[in-house]
Amino acid sequence: MSLILVCGEENDLCRVLRASGTEFHRSDDAARAVSSAAAGDGVLVLAERYPQERTDVEPAVYDAAKRAGVRLYVEYPRAVPGVALGETREAEWERVVVASDAFSPAIERLRILSMHQCRSIACEAGHPHLVSARVAGFDRALYGIPDTAHPVLFSVDPTTLIATTKLSGFVTGRYAPAAAWTEVWRWVLSWACPELETTELRFTPAVGPAYGAEERLPADAELHALRRGATWFSRARLLVHPGWSDEARRRLESFHDGTGPGPEADWPAGDGSCGMIEGASSRIHPDGSQDWRYHLRGDCMSESAMAMAALASVADDRATAEVAGNLLDFVLLDSVLGNGPRADPQSPSYGLLAWTTLPPADGVYYGDDNARVMLAAMAAAGLLGVERWDERVSRCLLANLRTTGPSGFRGRRLEEADLRERGWRHYHELDRLHVAPHYESWLWACYLLAYRQSGSEAFRECASRGILRTMDAYPHEWRWTNGMQQERARMLLPLAWLVRVDDSTTHREWLRRVGRDLLARQDSCGAIAEEVGAEGHGSYGPPRSNEAYGTAEAPLIQENGDPLCDLLYTTNFAFIGLYEAAAATGEQFYAQAADRLAGFLCRSQVRSEAHPELDGGWFRAFDFRLWDYWASNADEGWGAWCIESGWTQGWIATTFALRSMGASLWDVAGGVAPGARVGPHLQRLLPLMLQPFREQPPGLPS
Repeated sequence: MSLILVCGEENDLCRVLRASGTEFHRSDDAARAVSSAAAGDGVLVLAERYPQERTDVEPAVYDAAKRAGVRLYVEYPRAVPGVALGETREAEWERVVVASDAFSPAIERLRILSMHQCRSIACEAGHPHLVSARVAGFDRALYGIPDTAHPVLFSVDPTTLIATTKLSGFVTGRYAPAAAWTEVWRWVLSWACPELETTELRFTPAVGPAYGAEERLPADAELHALRRGATWFSRARLLVHPGWSDEARRRLESFHDGTGPGPEADWPAGDGSCGMIEGASSRIHPDGSQDWRYHLRGDCMSESAMAMAALASVADDRATAEVAGNLLDFVLLDSVLGNGPRADPQSPSYGLLAWTTLPPADGVYYGDDNARVMLAAMAAAGLLGVERWDERVSRCLLANLRTTGPSGFRGRRLEEADLRERGWRHYHELDRLHVAPHYESWLWACYLLAYRQSGSEAFRECASRGILRTMDAYPHEWRWTNGMQQERARMLLPLAWLVRVDDSTTHREWLRRVGRDLLARQDSCGAIAEEVGAEGHGSYGPPRSNEAYGTAEAPLIQENGDPLCDLLYTTNFAFIGLYEAAAATGEQFYAQAADRLAGFLCRSQVRSEAHPELDGGWFRAFDFRLWDYWASNADEGWGAWCIESGWTQGWIATTFALRSMGASLWDVAGGVAPGARVGPHLQRLLPLMLQPFREQPPGLPS
């Protein structure tokens, strides 16, 4: 028996079979291939012009194949005798679901696969093997296959197999998980040519992890990960250049959510003075390219500048240091983020930093985002030895302090209109309870750092009260955002720094309790598995129906036990938190966990020759059992394959740098290093920004 592929030389399946040593013939014409085939041979007509054009196969070719006893597989056909084909439809939230037992036991029925932005032809087919459907679940359709599912792979008769899309683009199109798609193709090939030897299909995914799960890391793996991670910003062309800044603005304003095709390959990288776009979205196209988010966010740009400053410090790289400085100048001094009402001493938003440069979000103030700008700026100032951001950071510290209530909580976010109506004192006196570390905890870390530099009890007491109330409520009353693990990861940094300020038994016990619960789900490979919190306490839980999939923010897991780590909300913050906990306490419990996590991050970092704009990044989702980038992609804003420039890339790269230097963030950002000196500015500005300042009542427990 022979296998004949009708396709071009560069078709993925053709290349994989050739690399795997599988014998086959190739043809450029379906009619000639069928006429030359013998009974029992298999002819695979692959979609060469997908998704723009369907595959032309004349009805006579189908008839000839049947008469000759040739098995015929056709992808993305224009016509199939006896089958009514409709319009081409583009998947939005639909995923591919195994609908039969054909692939069992390798792939069970209801297993979920992904063909990113799949284009498929509408049709009716009885008992399909694969369907496209909107389904909830991590890797299995938890609520079954809906009636609205559309056939993707089905049999017309025993010798005719039809794919309504291009299954053979599995490498270029980055179909996931890669291992599952090899099983799909082994089945298709064995159907087409039962005696064909297809025991192994060898290929390297277009985008994959830098190292295998068991692969030994080189001695300089962390330094290599730092270099690749911190140079990713320019390699991905995130830094806006004056030559394309107007086009970037147009794309931001015209694309839905500012997300669309990425910077062109010939666009030059900027030097930071025009800002930096946000990162890669999770939307992947059939050619393997991704959409990018054109928002200019203060937090993401500052964290990215911190990572570049960290690399510059480790590598003595003056060019990278200059870019880092320019980027922080843009955020803190030059752009709308810190100007307008935020630069007016009479304004209630004086000192705050806007969320993004695009109205109306330029009037939105997240305390968490402000916190990460301040931490990043103080760290970069310490690493680069500069002072020009110190006053701006001091104003931001006080602006957030004066909009934080007596119990240490600031709430999810404030808005310019509300501040103008009510004034900052309203929020300073509003005794709210918002036990949500994702939003609150890193402001407390900033306040503890400010106390260290200024000696102001206002900062220490505010942070201590918020932490005390939060730990009293742990774990059952915590409000979790996308999962409970991210809340624990966020609490590590302020708890570690509270030990720095007051090294008491209670504070060490708080840190150990949160760290122990977080690390209870650390896998032997170093990955930290996600966990959904208590019912009724989460902002964004897993979708509870197929229809709910993709309609709101959501975790990457469907249920606890899914082997998934989140590098946007948990792992990134756990890495710096565990490192700072080890530095604050000297305990091996935290140091060893951070070492294991560092090894995992070296291994899971993206490697790609086909997509240099992704090489060196860290995707949000990683399945540490499959050892592949995979998850439930239900999150409407930040899916499994996104790369967030600041939150993810910035903190992971910076932590690698700190480990390389043997320095702590507490010391680098806290004023020990030259240039990180906000203390004098705080002492001068505090009475001006907080008059009349009402001292908090005494009696804070230790």
